[in-house]
Amino acid sequence: MEITRSSIGTVTAPAEWSTGAVYLDVMASPSDDARVFAVNAHFAPAARTAWHTHPHGQTIYITEGVGLVQRRGGPVAVVHPGDRVFFAPGEEHWHGAAPDRLMAHVAVLQVDDKGTTANWLERVTDEEYGQQPG
Repeated sequence: MEITRSSIGTVTAPAEWSTGAVYLDVMASPSDDARVFAVNAHFAPAARTAWHTHPHGQTIYITEGVGLVQRRGGPVAVVHPGDRVFFAPGEEHWHGAAPDRLMAHVAVLQVDDKGTTANWLERVTDEEYGQQPG
C-alpha cells in the first residue's frame, strides 16, 4: 500500500477563469511522461467557470450539489451527483453551480505537449448563465 500525503493546499481559481468563489484541490499533476491532470473543484452557489476548451477534452464527475453545464450554442443542462459530463477536445463550454446550490466535481483531462490544461476565453455573462436549463 502507498499513501501520498497532501502537500498542496486548496487554492482559489484565478479571477479570469471564473465568476464567483471556486476552490481547487489538485489530485493529479502531469509529470515525466504522465499527461493526466485531475482536480476536485468546489463552486459556491452561482459560481461558474469562464468559457473554455481543453486540448484533449475533459470529463467532469459531479460529487455534490447541483450544477449547470453548457456547450457553446447548446442548452444549459442541470447535473447532479453521479452524473458524468464529457466535453470533446476543443469544445467551448462552461460549468458551475446552480444559483441556490453549491456544486463539487472531479475534473479529469490530459494536457497537451506544452502542458496546457485549458484555453480560457471570455466570462460567461449573467444572461448566458440565467438561461432556463434544457
